[in-house]
Amino acid sequence: MTDNPFADVEFGLDTFGDATVDAAGTPLSHAQVLRNVVDEAVLADELGIDFIGIGEHHRKDFAVSAPEVVLAAIAARTSRIRLGSAVTVLSSDDPIRVYQRFSTLDAVSNGRAEVILGRGSFTESFPLFGFNLADYESLFEEKLDLLSEIITEQPVTWEGSFRPALKNQAIFPPIEHGTLKAWIGVGGSPQSVVRAAHYGLPLMLAIIGGSPLRFKPYVDLYHEALEKMGKPALPVGEHSPGFVAATDEEARETVWPHYQRMHASIGRERGWPPLQRGQFDMECGPDGALFVGSPETVARKLAKTVAGLGLGRFDLKYSLGSLSHENLMECIRLYATEVIPLTRELLAVEYAPALA
Repeated sequence: MTDNPFADVEFGLDTFGDATVDAAGTPLSHAQVLRNVVDEAVLADELGIDFIGIGEHHRKDFAVSAPEVVLAAIAARTSRIRLGSAVTVLSSDDPIRVYQRFSTLDAVSNGRAEVILGRGSFTESFPLFGFNLADYESLFEEKLDLLSEIITEQPVTWEGSFRPALKNQAIFPPIEHGTLKAWIGVGGSPQSVVRAAHYGLPLMLAIIGGSPLRFKPYVDLYHEALEKMGKPALPVGEHSPGFVAATDEEARETVWPHYQRMHASIGRERGWPPLQRGQFDMECGPDGALFVGSPETVARKLAKTVAGLGLGRFDLKYSLGSLSHENLMECIRLYATEVIPLTRELLAVEYAPALA
């Protein structure tokens, strides 16, 4: 019997704590959204989902600005699901504090913490915390360098340009067992992919538009770079938006108005043209980046993507604009009880034999 190379693939969820509405369409307070996020994670844990990622933003349309606090609340009510950020905006944070917050989360969750590090596609945190956007790239590079040192070697001796040097400095609390698992989240530039390989960190691809399989050259580049640098093989993950309902029609009709409003809100800031329904439907189709549809539709698309990119983990960004908490809870239920089992079956039966 041929071994299944996809047997260990993990399936997770991501949310930014999008500002949502209640069942009657009334906007909820950020406080209520945060409480709902905790309840959503508790359900994910009960249903056996592998990971929950909480994103960091500093703007009106997302409620989460302190992911680690939300994750600690989730840790207190769960027992097995892994807990992480999606992403931590390292460029406008302090690497020592990032490590301390996640090592603390790791302790209170009994070893379930991980961090996904990124530069962030939104820039509100830069003026908020007094950083110059002109230093966007160099801030991330330097802070990643320091955090990598903290993760892999203690005490730390390090010198950079944006903060005082460290000499033989221990950082507390230490990780109780092993090291803090850290991913680098990238949008798909070759430089970012090679950077992840350079630091020997797993790669998390943020794929929010177009065919996920167009990222295969980046996956190949990452594995080639690891090999050339003499580093061990590491997993590649994918974060993509999606929503699961009983039928394709129900999923699309439920998501469309919320997704359209979210796109319009962000688009006004970035100069995007209005999103057309045909574009949305195309992204929901077999070759798009939106995993929106019935359990079978999403599972078939997911299996194709996992096999095509050789993923070690897939995280569904299940909160899409102002979709209600009730919608999100049902999506999580269907993802856990129908999508993931069918995806695993498809990978084992249809895709694994092709690699034999």
